[in-house]
Amino acid sequence: MEKTSLKVNRERLLETLKVSSSIGSTGNGGLNRLALSEADKNMRDIFVDWLKEEGLEVRIDDFGNIYGRRKGKKDGPSVAIGSHLDTQPCGGKYDGILGVLTALEVIRVLNENDIETEYPVEVINFTNEEGARFSPPMLGSGGITGNFSKDFIYGLKDDEGISFEQALNEINYMGDIKNRITNIKNFIELHIEQGPILHEKHKTIGIVQGIQGNDLFTVKVTGKTNHAGPTPMKNRRDALVAASKMIVKVNEITNEIPGLKTTVGKMNVRPNVTNVIPGEVEFTIDIRHEDNDLRSHAFERLKEQLSAIALMSEVELTITTDWNSETTLFAPAVKDAIKNAADEFGYSAMELFSGPGHDSKYMAGVADTGMIFVPSVDGISHNEQELTLDDDIEKGANVLLHVVQKLAKDKL
Repeated sequence: MEKTSLKVNRERLLETLKVSSSIGSTGNGGLNRLALSEADKNMRDIFVDWLKEEGLEVRIDDFGNIYGRRKGKKDGPSVAIGSHLDTQPCGGKYDGILGVLTALEVIRVLNENDIETEYPVEVINFTNEEGARFSPPMLGSGGITGNFSKDFIYGLKDDEGISFEQALNEINYMGDIKNRITNIKNFIELHIEQGPILHEKHKTIGIVQGIQGNDLFTVKVTGKTNHAGPTPMKNRRDALVAASKMIVKVNEITNEIPGLKTTVGKMNVRPNVTNVIPGEVEFTIDIRHEDNDLRSHAFERLKEQLSAIALMSEVELTITTDWNSETTLFAPAVKDAIKNAADEFGYSAMELFSGPGHDSKYMAGVADTGMIFVPSVDGISHNEQELTLDDDIEKGANVLLHVVQKLAKDKL
C-alpha cells in the first residue's frame, strides 16, 4: 500500500546540497562548475558514489550522462527524474542541482521504506545543460533525443580549443552508446523557477505547463562610415542612431502583446571609434512567448517597424534567423500528478510557463514529461546570490517523491 504520508528527510537533503555547494565554490557563495571541468569531475565522482550506496545500477553513456537505475517489479519503461550538476562560471548553488539531488533523495526514501515500485526509477545527471563551456546548451539531453548529432556535439570546442570529446576523455567520463536511456515512461524535472513569479505571488509549487517558444535573430544595420568632425548632421547615415531607434521598437512591442518578452542582449558597433560615424551595427533580438502564433506575429510586426526606420534613416537592414524553438507543452497526466501532490500536502501552487529552456524540453519528445518549479528569491538566477529557501526545497522534494510514486505504479 502506498504511504501517502511519506516525506523526504530534510536534514539529509540539505546536507547533500551542502556537499555539492562546496565543490567548485566561489568566494561569493556561488559555484563555478563548468561542464566536464575538474570541479565537474569531482562532483560527478561523489554523485556516482551516492548512487552506488543506494544500490543503483550505475552507467554512463557516450555523452557523459550519468544514470542510476532502481529496479521495479516490472522490467518495463522507467520513470526518469533528474536535471544537471554543471553551472555557469559565476552560478548559483541551486540551478539544476536541486533537480538531481532531490531525485537522489527520492531514491533514498523509497529504499529506507522498502517501497517497491511497479516500474523502474532512474536518476539522471545530464551533461552540459548550461552551455557555458560548450555551446549550445542542453547537449546531454539533446544528444540522446536526437536533437543534436554525436559528431556535432563531439566537435564543439571551448574557448581554449578543447573539444567536447577530448574533455569527456580527460575526466574519464566517456561512456558507451549502449548506456543511453531508452524506453522511458515519464521524465520529471524539479528546478528552481529562475524568475520572480512564485516568490512574488507567495506560491510554493509551480506546475509548469511547458517551455516558452524562443526565436533569436541577428539584425545588421548598414549606414556609411565618415569623419565625425566635418560631416553635417543632415548628411549622415549613422547606423547606430538607426539601430537605437530599432531597439526602442523591440522593447515597445511588448506593450502590444501581453506576455511577450523581448531582449536585445548583444551589440557590435563598427568601427567603434570615438570620432568616426558608425557605419555598421549588429545586434540580437531574443523573442519569447508560449503562443507560437503570437510570437510569429510579433516578429512580423517588428520587421515592418524596423524596415520603416531603416527607410527613413537611409540605411540598409538585414535580419537573419539564428534560432527557432517552438513551445513545448508538458503531459497532462504529469501536470495532474504534480497538482494532486501539492494539494495533498496543502502546499500553495500555481500554473506557469518556463521562460528558460531545460533538459525537459528535449525529453518531452521521448517521454510524457513535466516540471516542478520551486521559488527563486527575488527571481535571481545564473548569479552567485541565487537563493531558494530550505522550506521550499523540502516541499518541492516531497511533491517530487509523491509524483514518482504515483507514476511509477500507474499503468501505461
